[in-house]
Amino acid sequence: MKKHLLSIFSLLFLSANLFSQSAITITGTITEAETGEAVIGASVQVKGTIAGTITDANGNFSITTKEKLPLVLTISYMGFESYEASVSDAATKVEAKLKIKALNQNEVVVTASRVEESIMQSPVSIEKMDARCIKETAQPTFYDAIESVKGVQMTTLSLGMKVPNTRGFSNTTNARFLQMIDGADSQAPGLGVSIANTVGPSELDVQSVEITPGASSALYGMNALNGISNFITKDPFNYQGLSVYQRVGINHINSNYTSSPKPFTESAFRYAKAFNNKFGFKINVGYLRGTDWAANDQTDINPDANLSTNLTGENNPAKDPINSYGNENGNRSTLTLADGKRYEIRRTGYKETDFADYKVENLKFDLGLYYRITEKLQISYTGRAGYTDAVYQRGNRIKLDDYWVHQHKLELKGVDFVVRAYGTFEYTDKSYNMRPMGENLDRSFKTDAVWFNDYKNRFNSVYGIDSNVIAAQTAARTYADSGRYIPGTDAFYAQMQKLKGINNWDSGAQLYMKNLFYQAEAQYNFSRLVKYFDLLAGVDFRDFVIQPEGNSFINPDKNNPYKPLHYWKVGGFIQASKTLFKNKLKIIGSVRVDKYEYFKPKVNPRIAVVVSPTPQHNLRFSYQNGYRFPTLFEGFSTVNNGGTIRYGGLRLLTESQQLFENSYLRSTVDAFQKAITTDVNGGMTKDSAIIKNQGLLVKSPYTYLEPEQINAFEFGYKGSLLNDKIFIDADFYYNIYDNFIDQVEISVPKQGTIGTLSDAGIDSTIFQMETSSKQTRYRMWTNALSQYHNLGASLGVTYNFWQNFNIGGNYSYAKLIKVDAKDYGLETSFNTPSHIVNLTFSNRNVYKNIGFNIQYRWQSAFEWKSPLANGVVPSYHALDLQVSYRIPKIGAFFKVGGTNIVNTYYTQYVGGPAIGGMYYVAISFDGLLANIGNKAK
Repeated sequence: MKKHLLSIFSLLFLSANLFSQSAITITGTITEAETGEAVIGASVQVKGTIAGTITDANGNFSITTKEKLPLVLTISYMGFESYEASVSDAATKVEAKLKIKALNQNEVVVTASRVEESIMQSPVSIEKMDARCIKETAQPTFYDAIESVKGVQMTTLSLGMKVPNTRGFSNTTNARFLQMIDGADSQAPGLGVSIANTVGPSELDVQSVEITPGASSALYGMNALNGISNFITKDPFNYQGLSVYQRVGINHINSNYTSSPKPFTESAFRYAKAFNNKFGFKINVGYLRGTDWAANDQTDINPDANLSTNLTGENNPAKDPINSYGNENGNRSTLTLADGKRYEIRRTGYKETDFADYKVENLKFDLGLYYRITEKLQISYTGRAGYTDAVYQRGNRIKLDDYWVHQHKLELKGVDFVVRAYGTFEYTDKSYNMRPMGENLDRSFKTDAVWFNDYKNRFNSVYGIDSNVIAAQTAARTYADSGRYIPGTDAFYAQMQKLKGINNWDSGAQLYMKNLFYQAEAQYNFSRLVKYFDLLAGVDFRDFVIQPEGNSFINPDKNNPYKPLHYWKVGGFIQASKTLFKNKLKIIGSVRVDKYEYFKPKVNPRIAVVVSPTPQHNLRFSYQNGYRFPTLFEGFSTVNNGGTIRYGGLRLLTESQQLFENSYLRSTVDAFQKAITTDVNGGMTKDSAIIKNQGLLVKSPYTYLEPEQINAFEFGYKGSLLNDKIFIDADFYYNIYDNFIDQVEISVPKQGTIGTLSDAGIDSTIFQMETSSKQTRYRMWTNALSQYHNLGASLGVTYNFWQNFNIGGNYSYAKLIKVDAKDYGLETSFNTPSHIVNLTFSNRNVYKNIGFNIQYRWQSAFEWKSPLANGVVPSYHALDLQVSYRIPKIGAFFKVGGTNIVNTYYTQYVGGPAIGGMYYVAISFDGLLANIGNKAK
């Protein structure tokens, strides 16, 4: 073992070229090609090493290296085309003139293939926003700007919580889309998904954002079935000095939630310093505060519950408004009242706006320490921490309050390899689930049994006087609600505080989480050691460590249900690529193997071909067979969702209860109950109605979870025309899913086994399905029985038609085209608009450093399905605008702008918040004090 370890470390250090030549010093000056002005803070790097520096206030640089001559310097700066300078004589001063970059056809990306490559020759679709694009977006933050990227659909849960997705099957958590920061997964372990940019970088520290739509599990594994985003941050060697950012503004103008506009503010601070090009550090602090968008959709999702008695609309005693909690299926009863009719009655519940704290706050900070052991070997530590107050949504709407996440990463990086290990930790004990909050506010003043009994008695009493059904229903509810906590009163808030501290959703609402995951991974590029092709390989290991608390998770070990829960995986990949015919043909093949606890190993192959008849025209094709293993929540969850218990789909979790084996599809039970009520109210006896309608009941055909599989095909084209004035990016994809991971609701009889017949030849369990009190309802994670097919396409065009004027746009199309009828009862939540359009018109320097950017967004209406509510999300359009002014000499940037400036409120999912206009003023200073006390070496 020791021998093998020594061989590995010898390989790493030899590749780092520890035994270099004597040092030489190269000097030079960098200016703008158009104006001749000095470029301050430009990055200068010795190609093939990690050695680099930045230019001073006069555009000068000095860099010391041990590389042999001749060598190449790579020079780059935000907003300019990259420049390579060949150096054969150290005594000759380098003079570089940078040209302003109008379009992004010369960008280099790393996320698509895990190695640097031209964006034009990427084997799969990839989008990139550089620092200049981020700074000049009309959106308030770079994370908001992702919404306008080609192929991206954004779901806004709250002002501080947004969920991006690509290529269909979106939801409010989106476990199919991987989000990374410098290659490290940014998901929260207990929630199982990334929580927006809670601990991510601020705008000041983002070098670029790369987004890869589509399946990437062959290289990245678990969550990369729909796509990837990777936030690449600035290192302290090439981006030094003090940078500050301040944004202030208002929202909630003409809001239904509040009578007056609300202020918001965002501040950020970055300081980076390098010493002798050996040691560098950076510190970032960010703070955001504002008032969240409110979710107040009172559309009744149970409008026909009492149709047979003509009680509809406001007179429906079984109303279940979308953003009202405590009146769900678990808070209902079917009562036969004095008029001889059967009615579905639900408790009153509370609106979300009655008790939700819409304060949004996010404080985050990070520290990076970097040490260059040699010019080709660097070790670094990055620590990130942040807390947030915001609204999140899983099955229910959740208020995250004082929710903390921190991540610590150690990395060793050479020219050909990277080894990193990191851990992510989360903690909260003040957050709460809004659904049990509403339920238990009601139940804490009067139990369900007492409330429904009071309702029935008062109805019967009032109806006996004047036989007015509507008046009797109103009087019954008023009487049953006597003693109810009234929103806005001291007693109401005191009871809320009490429920927030009870970690049992049968009687409280607390969301308690104390979880972590850690990962170790390594990657080595063998290309310099292999003669005929490029070769890349990597391995990784991850382990989730969850503290079960009874509301979200439970350990499958029946003897120790609250013992820490582990869920580990190990995997590796290898990728080979070859360019032929003078770079006109590029072939890439990769294969990945992943082994997850509780599942057999799965193989993920990918093959891609790029054809480049000229550097300006590039065609690509790729095929991938990928797998997605169940997330922690899909596998192990144990959640009481207001009368419906949600279980993970792992066999060892529920097999002993025989839930799948002894259940009816809940959708058929609801139809069965409704038919019985209609027949009874039409004069039939209850037992006769049950027997008549038993054919509506369908036994559940579903079973325990297996990994989801995708076969993904993609064709694409990237090209530039008219002397690189027009940039075109187009793609078409077709996906085939097997064992699609989805959710189904089932009803399990409390007694008996389905299919067991009485002496009369009747299945006795059908009588238990007549009333909710004799059955238990579950929402289970399972696999679809049939294949799902979806396809889509996107087109992006940018035209630099005159000087710095750019006009552009992108269009995305997505459609679910095949779902077999045998998957009756599943949610099948495609949740994606068929059409998304983004248009832009901009000029970063229309007159003496004054610029502008106008963006228009539109998406079509689409069907939404989720545990909270189903329905149609209306189409919407929004206009965003910013006007900016730059003072390059001091690195100042001023911006005035707004999003949705016409202030037409819209939602992005059913049950989500209504989003209005935001208007802001922002100012930033970049690279202050960058060269004070620093000799660039």
